Amino acid sequence: MSHAIIELQVDGMTCAHCKRAVEESLAKVQGVESVEVDLQSGRATVAGTAAASDLLVAVEEEGYDATVIAPRSQHG
Repeated sequence: MSHAIIELQVDGMTCAHCKRAVEESLAKVQGVESVEVDLQSGRATVAGTAAASDLLVAVEEEGYDATVIAPRSQHG
């Protein structure tokens, strides 16, 4: 399975607690290798082999809306 970087737009994050909740939820998804959430832009960048649909479910379970911005392959 190829590694990918998936960017999500996460709506509803307003504070550091929101950011941390989203990061922790995404990090628990099977296949996630790293997570970076930017509170200012509302974007989450996830690297690994996790399915985008699983990432969306993880964010939505925390009470936020999310959409996939840009999945792309990572070479190397």
